[in-house]
Amino acid sequence: MSEAVPAKAVRDPESFREALEVWSRGQRPDSTDLRVHDVDMPRATGFSNETVFFSATYKEGGAEQTERLVARIEPRDLGLFPVQTSPACDISVGLQHRIMSSVGATGVAPLPPIHGYEPDPAVLGSPFFVMGFVDGEIPADVPRYSQAGFLVDDATPADREAMIYSGLDAMTAINSLDWKATGLEWLDLSGTGNPTFQAQLDLYRAYCVRELAGRDHPVMMRALDWLDANAPHDAPMALSWGDARLGNMIWSDFRCAAVVDWEACALSPPDADIGWWLMFDRMSFDDLDAPRLEGFPTREQMVSYWETKMERKVAGSIDYWEIFATMRFDAIMIKLSDRFLAAGIQTEETSTAVNNGVTEALGRLLDNVS
Repeated sequence: MSEAVPAKAVRDPESFREALEVWSRGQRPDSTDLRVHDVDMPRATGFSNETVFFSATYKEGGAEQTERLVARIEPRDLGLFPVQTSPACDISVGLQHRIMSSVGATGVAPLPPIHGYEPDPAVLGSPFFVMGFVDGEIPADVPRYSQAGFLVDDATPADREAMIYSGLDAMTAINSLDWKATGLEWLDLSGTGNPTFQAQLDLYRAYCVRELAGRDHPVMMRALDWLDANAPHDAPMALSWGDARLGNMIWSDFRCAAVVDWEACALSPPDADIGWWLMFDRMSFDDLDAPRLEGFPTREQMVSYWETKMERKVAGSIDYWEIFATMRFDAIMIKLSDRFLAAGIQTEETSTAVNNGVTEALGRLLDNVS
């Protein structure tokens, strides 16, 4: 590029605007008069992928156009989930850009338009990628969508039912992809073309041991041992979205308009996705003592629908996949809590790396199968 990129000032919208404007000009060499404006950085924390919303106005063929865009920026200590393959997945936003480009090209499920990826940290302070903005609503985590927000206040029972099944349609379409035909060999942990579920179990055990760094976590070790002992190794391997939940979809008129947040994707039994989906459903209602919203299908109905769409039964038992999901969630709580510790938000005494609500939920699930 002919222009120097200004250094990023931490959470300074104007500095982001200048850097994104220079970068965007390089991405659109045939455009003129490009300017970036309306930069918004809502609730930026830096503890997950930082998100920056912005607009770009430019001229092409003499006509002025404006696009609303979203930049996802890599955390300084990289992604929360364990790296599937190296170097292909070392940078979380690079992984997300690559998988979303591949899945989006198939057209099987709605994804945002994917634009450029920038690996050079000099532009915004960390690598990032840009995608198109998709208008719609996102169920909130705080307060949880089961307690407040559009699903409580505005949705009818029929709306809620349609929304859940629309989400499951998108999930199962992803789970049904032919990962080899889609060119996802780069996600294969084995590097042999024959990924195994055992490799996923080994990956998460190694991740937990590394992140715990000598700290005791009896519930996690119990979960890992139980998962190893009861693993359904005959489960077919496919593409798992990895973070399958209502809050990682954008909704328009109670239909899934876009599937986002792909940093946990893997070649794994896709049963892992229905397990993660049910885990968040349980945590959003049962674990919060929130009454189940009228119209929400039951756990059994959601599993049955997934099985119908996948044309097979869940491998092993659905309890196995919910425990696998909760183990994975508890695993990333270790690293997330350590980020809070490093930022001064937690202390050694208040750390939630081991003692937290997810650990408690995992313990309850294990007690129910013992």
